[in-house]
Amino acid sequence: MKTEVKICGLKTTEAVEHAVALGASHTGFIFFPKSPRNIEPDDAGRLAERIRGRAKIVAVTVDADNDDLDEIVSVLRPDILQLHGAEVPERVLTVKAIYGLPVMKALSIREASDLDRIDPYLGIVDRFLFDAKPPAGSELPGGNGVSFDWRLLDALDGSVDYMLSGGLNAENIGEALALTGARAVDTSSGVESAPGVKDLKLMDAFFDAVRRAEAVRPRSGSKT
Repeated sequence: MKTEVKICGLKTTEAVEHAVALGASHTGFIFFPKSPRNIEPDDAGRLAERIRGRAKIVAVTVDADNDDLDEIVSVLRPDILQLHGAEVPERVLTVKAIYGLPVMKALSIREASDLDRIDPYLGIVDRFLFDAKPPAGSELPGGNGVSFDWRLLDALDGSVDYMLSGGLNAENIGEALALTGARAVDTSSGVESAPGVKDLKLMDAFFDAVRRAEAVRPRSGSKT
């Protein structure tokens, strides 16, 4: 089975087009002013129109209020809303009711007990995104280029649909896929030459590494 790949933090025509040409299943646009990958809704909307229907368009927000979400959804017309802040289950339900869009909820993982936070969201979110907890002092909830111990996901119920994130790059994606059996992955800083600057060669290398990992993955999809 082909691995879903989300390239997140896209800001340029060149990067968006290249990601989709390589086979990205999801394209992520970040609406968070503190991020070097922040993009204005109008700019994101123009980029999204170039690849609409060829990859799913994901709006990434951090504790956004309804006014901000109204603008983002109206202009971008995303396929998915990714909530990457401290949104509680009740807030997720409200967002889904207002906008009628699938929601992917990001949860930060550092230790086994962090997986307990999944339970209140089960049956509410459409997919989880597991990211590493940010290092001390970081103002970014994601995109910090750090990973967590992927072996923690061994305890995860196999029915939980998730996308793996956190410091993934061409050098470690093969190991990450082998250890977790993840069917969907997300990278941002791992394909950048500088914060917020996508590197086409690094994107090439990432997709090459994913395809190599797929070639040796058991047909059953079970973890190795």
